[in-house]
Amino acid sequence: MQASALLNLLQFASPALPIGAYSYSQGLEAALENGTVHNAPTARAWILRHLHEVVAQWEAPIAWRLMQAWTNRDWQGVDDWSERFIASRDSAEFRAETIQMGYSLTKLLAELDILDAEAKARLQREPEVALPTAFACAVAALKIPHDAALLAMLFAWAENQVLVCVKSVPLGQVAGQRMLLSLREDIETAARYAQSVQDDAMCNWAPGLSLLSMQHEVQYSRLYRS
Repeated sequence: MQASALLNLLQFASPALPIGAYSYSQGLEAALENGTVHNAPTARAWILRHLHEVVAQWEAPIAWRLMQAWTNRDWQGVDDWSERFIASRDSAEFRAETIQMGYSLTKLLAELDILDAEAKARLQREPEVALPTAFACAVAALKIPHDAALLAMLFAWAENQVLVCVKSVPLGQVAGQRMLLSLREDIETAARYAQSVQDDAMCNWAPGLSLLSMQHEVQYSRLYRS
């Protein structure tokens, strides 16, 4: 990877990106509340199941397809996969999460002036922009290799989940870093699967996670928005 592409990737996959990712737990806070996650082993088990049974099965494959569509200027593909992703957000919090962060990243891309006129117009014409759509647009605009971008996206997701556990289980900082290090092989496996899975084999079936998300909407004490 060229140095410029690597630096672009490090910036746009960083948790410091001002799009609000730190404020979401993606159902993990509800699992902490009901005791499903309560220590380091259960936290790691939660993250692994979420990674392999949800993210790798649906979110990562859609992000991979969106990156290809943006790079190839396949606008029908961008529209189709964006619509499918938004339609798959089956709770109010999950839908609000991707729309809020997608909006924030879209605004950031415009303010940084890294999009050409055509790409900017495509984003602006969408009534709602999901986060994977905006991220894929940035990847294409900055000429970041797709395989590296996918790995970075998955790592950023795992890092955010680990940080929730560090704050809320709670885990120590070293324990959190040890857990994140132990997830690398699984992240690579998830990325390979996302790149190879056929369209008709993709699935977002995760009723337990959906129920936890709905329960979180009425949870009495919350630190996170999902």
